[in-house]
Amino acid sequence: MAARFAAEQGQSVLMLEKDRDVGYPVRCGEAVSRAGVQEFIQPDTRWISTVIDKFSFNAPDGTEVILPLPDIGYVLERRIFDYELARTAAAAGAQILTRAYVNGLILEGGTVGGVKYEYQGVQHQTNSKIVIAADGVESRVGRWVGLETHIDFRDMESAVQVTASNINVDPNTLYFYFGSQVAPNGYFWVFPKNGNLANIGLGISGIIGKKKSALSYLNDFMQKNYPAAPILTSIAGGVPCSITLKKISALGIMLVGDAARQVNPLSGGGIASGMIGGSIAGRIAADAVKMNKFEHILSYDSAWHNWLGKRHEVFNRIKNGIYNFSDEKFNSIAHAFAEIPYDKRTLKKLFMKALFNQPSLILDITEVFLY
Repeated sequence: MAARFAAEQGQSVLMLEKDRDVGYPVRCGEAVSRAGVQEFIQPDTRWISTVIDKFSFNAPDGTEVILPLPDIGYVLERRIFDYELARTAAAAGAQILTRAYVNGLILEGGTVGGVKYEYQGVQHQTNSKIVIAADGVESRVGRWVGLETHIDFRDMESAVQVTASNINVDPNTLYFYFGSQVAPNGYFWVFPKNGNLANIGLGISGIIGKKKSALSYLNDFMQKNYPAAPILTSIAGGVPCSITLKKISALGIMLVGDAARQVNPLSGGGIASGMIGGSIAGRIAADAVKMNKFEHILSYDSAWHNWLGKRHEVFNRIKNGIYNFSDEKFNSIAHAFAEIPYDKRTLKKLFMKALFNQPSLILDITEVFLY
């Protein structure tokens, strides 16, 4: 998105992708709202695996509550989706190199002036007016220039997922499981995909992962629920479920996506927010070049905060209020919510039930859902 939005304004853009293919390997649950996608690209059945219109809340005692979503969502084929996003950047004029490994920055008196990278076994360097670092949760680029990119291990969720076959669930429903036996201080998910496939995984806080690994919880769930399911892929990684970094720009450089901690802290979702962060960075970078005022990129921090960062701070407070719930609390929420008629159920009501005795968080929930 950063490459596309900068290139669309006529700027010369070079995108360096460290892997051999754009969009691979996939490290993602692949679920996203329709609104989050269509803001930037028209939905296409080539990269939509399933259409989602329901949410399944599963309590520790086995109580399941289904509620309709206010708008549809998708489970994507990220390999195809990311490839298409890269195509839109290329169509706008961006040059793309794959298997290009960035291993240093060009610094000119404390200002970033380009990158050093290895490509086809040869070391290169490219001067640029602005560098946009989209190098993921393991980001090193920000650290090279002195930006504080560390994260408390309690906010770095340990996530693991398999894509399994022969999973017989409603293809239009996202399934979420809560409780100490499946995903303490986090949640477990089953996201259906076309052809009886499903992404099955969980994310738990680092403090829990030190006691019992996310993989152990996943293995326990699979053995209990889908012992004979063929496993097609397995992935693992860290998800930064925290508020955005204090600084996501400096002279000559901007951070986007996981590198900037632009993930939704409550859900761990980063597709839509990463697209938004990239689009903001690309626009501001292009404006700075056109105006020949490179300090303009420092406005990126406030632009992101006003668009989505402030909202993520609210989500983070809600996360902290929910993730320490006991199994009994999750059970009581499910029982109470089950009494609400199906057509009256909403996510807002679910959160209100969950946090009815925490007045400050009620205000946060109201702020989140009044838009």
